Amino acid sequence: MGDSELIASFEAGTLDAARFHHRDHVRLAWLHLRRHPAPVALERFTSGLRRLAAAAGQAGRYHETITWAYLLLINERMERCGRTRPWTEFARLNPELLAWRPSILDAYYPAEVLGSDLARRVFVLPRP
Repeated sequence: MGDSELIASFEAGTLDAARFHHRDHVRLAWLHLRRHPAPVALERFTSGLRRLAAAAGQAGRYHETITWAYLLLINERMERCGRTRPWTEFARLNPELLAWRPSILDAYYPAEVLGSDLARRVFVLPRP
């Protein structure tokens, strides 16, 4: 699926959630950050994830801290390695962003924080 079609399906909430995996989440966050400033990308991406989860009957699966943390890490990596790099090169340079288990967030958050209801509802800053 091409970039424009992927974003359109995502924003419409018509993607098949069962076939929408972690790597797809990262790619969509990257696409949003390529097209919009970070605050706009964050709003559009989180809104799209909420719609997609609700359309799949799984609204409770949305996790604010994981979503924000990944988008902000992707944004930082894009800035470090160049915003104009194509997806394949970005993915090759940042494989740790594409691994779900173990997750890059394990370096920033204790499991009990990410497992908390608070972290699911609102963005929790990582602790030093």
